[in-house]
Amino acid sequence: MFSHATIGANDYAKAKAFYDAALAPLGIRCFQEWPDAGWAGFKAKGDMQTFWLCRPQNGEPAAPGNGNMTAFLAADTDAVHAAHAAALAHGGSCEGPPGPRPQYGDFYAAYVRDPEGNKLCFVHRVPSKGGAPA
Repeated sequence: MFSHATIGANDYAKAKAFYDAALAPLGIRCFQEWPDAGWAGFKAKGDMQTFWLCRPQNGEPAAPGNGNMTAFLAADTDAVHAAHAAALAHGGSCEGPPGPRPQYGDFYAAYVRDPEGNKLCFVHRVPSKGGAPA
């Protein structure tokens, strides 16, 4: 399991507004912020894992990586749809609409890029017949 994930932002205010909106349907909220430094931390209530938005500390421009993606768990398929819609309404772009992804087993997911170009996934693990989510 991971401790935290970090995504860089060139336009901190725009990125913060995007993540506030896109993560809210998943129960993930900003719990700590240093706006002057360009840092905000997000997590779900009771979780230890955190997601951080930041200006790169080395002063170089933030840039998304090819092949990098951060995936956020959704409580149900409605939350996947809501997160996807909020992301698009706040400057994100669609990388794959909400729906089942049978090639990945029990995934019901949507994919977006944030305003900086970072790829995100909102995913609900759909229980298989007679069982709990994997």
